[in-house]
Amino acid sequence: MSWGTELWDQFDNLEKHTQWGIDVLEKYIKFVKERTEIELSYAKQLRNLSKKYQPKKNSKEEEEYRYTSTRAFLATLNEMNDYAGQHEVISENMTSLITGELTRYVQELKQERKSHFHDGRKAQQHIETCWKQLEASKRRFERDCKEADRAQQYFEKMDADINVTKADVEKARQQAQLRHQMAEDSKAEYSSTLQKFNSEQHDHYYTHIPNIFQKIQEMEERRIVRIGESMKTFAEVDRQVIPIIGKCLDEITKAAESIDHKNDSQLVIEAFKSGFEPPGDVDFEDFTQPMKRTVSESSLSNSRGDGKSEPKFGGKSKGKLWPFIKKNKSPKQQKEPLSHRFNEFMTSKPKIHCFRSLKRGLSLKLGAGPEDFSNLPPEQRRKKLQQKVDELNKDIQKEMDQRDALTKMKDVYIKNPQMGDAASVDHRLAELGQNIEKLRLEVQKFEGWLAEVEGRLPARTEQARRQSGLYEAQNTSAVNSCAQDRESSPDGSYTEEQSQETEMKVPATDFDDEFDDEEPLPTIGTCKALYTFEGQNEGTISVAEGEMLYVIEEDKGDGWTRIRRNEDEEGYVPTSYVEVYLDKNAKDVYKSLQKISE
Repeated sequence: MSWGTELWDQFDNLEKHTQWGIDVLEKYIKFVKERTEIELSYAKQLRNLSKKYQPKKNSKEEEEYRYTSTRAFLATLNEMNDYAGQHEVISENMTSLITGELTRYVQELKQERKSHFHDGRKAQQHIETCWKQLEASKRRFERDCKEADRAQQYFEKMDADINVTKADVEKARQQAQLRHQMAEDSKAEYSSTLQKFNSEQHDHYYTHIPNIFQKIQEMEERRIVRIGESMKTFAEVDRQVIPIIGKCLDEITKAAESIDHKNDSQLVIEAFKSGFEPPGDVDFEDFTQPMKRTVSESSLSNSRGDGKSEPKFGGKSKGKLWPFIKKNKSPKQQKEPLSHRFNEFMTSKPKIHCFRSLKRGLSLKLGAGPEDFSNLPPEQRRKKLQQKVDELNKDIQKEMDQRDALTKMKDVYIKNPQMGDAASVDHRLAELGQNIEKLRLEVQKFEGWLAEVEGRLPARTEQARRQSGLYEAQNTSAVNSCAQDRESSPDGSYTEEQSQETEMKVPATDFDDEFDDEEPLPTIGTCKALYTFEGQNEGTISVAEGEMLYVIEEDKGDGWTRIRRNEDEEGYVPTSYVEVYLDKNAKDVYKSLQKISE
């Protein structure tokens, strides 16, 4: 089966068919290209969806991801991100293996097709030229034969006429002979041209055209095979990512199976447990016997005057309400105007204590909360205090590390005075010592509150509870708290215990916000940026070529040098990107410190 023998006369139809084949191939390329765009769009939408539901840093959502169900959801989001990556792989592979390859192949196919049909047209033009030559030779032979016949007839006519001279007859005879000779020459030429045309025509239809059509047929068959291979590749690209997609789905299933409802329930208990005991039975109050009231006014005054400690949070203290029940305001709080209570506050003796209580009440309303977290339930308060103690211990350790480093530096200066002045670090050592001492006092204070919550120390008095903000947390205003404090003794004065506790609390707030900033590392030299570096990762810093900066930490063998631009900008850059000029004294101190630390 060959196009050269079967379709020898279908040149135009073959030309149309091969062009249609190229159009089909280009249509398939367009189809695959649109499929890759869909895959990319789908992957992008999946990534955006996963990013949209990822927990935001330093937000309340991060606390929610301690539950197994929310952790499983987070794992699902991560797996969906990987799932999207596989669709990107599909798009990339289809683009490189199908779209790119077929596009190049189409260009080559067009060139090959153009060459083959150019040869076919050239062969057709040649055979048409031969046919025209044959036709011209045939017409010339026919014309010469007719002219020779007319010349013969004219000669015979002249020869039969007795009136014609002999010269005229001879001339007619010569003309007839000439025409006969020309007819013979035309016949010979026509015969030669005919043989040549038949030979060319045989070669054309049995050699040249079959060869050209055979090449066109092979070209078309290669195109068909190529598009079939591309369709197989189309399926294989999808099949290659199926195992990875299956793993993603398996991980999602595994995350779903890891959900532990019992564990989540326990986490809810740990998160919201207040530590309060359930309320006890309500005592019966017999109003028929006014003299047998549960608590008399005098007994309340005596209990306050004697300085008896109040029961702890879990006790059944008189007047203590269940946490879910709102505390009603006293008649005095409801009726007494605010302006009158404020005037009373300004004219009373313990203004300092009341002002601090008012300040604490305002901070509670603004969301700051008391320092000892007394506005929280016992269990939550214990967790907050423990967290605060841990943070302070970390700060103490940081200060101690700095002090140890400076102490080593001072020892190096003492042993080698040429390296530096040992007295230059005394001021900083003194500051660090003060910081450590203040932080230790803070730790002791918070550990005392923590011990109270855990039951290792007796509960604080009524006055201490009032100062720590217990009643402010129960929505009692600071002014009313001052009024209650003022009524704690009959003469409106304060006891010695109150004034002592107030004096103890004042210095604790003097250095709450001091020494928070870490002392910057000293510079040990300078450096020049040899190349531009874009610091995009955390801990790195961007530098421009030719920029001069300070060196604060030499390369420790990991290929990074720590530098500083100003007080607020410092970070790491690759050592190969900078030329370091270390100060000789600083370099010696730096090496000595390294040897001591080792």
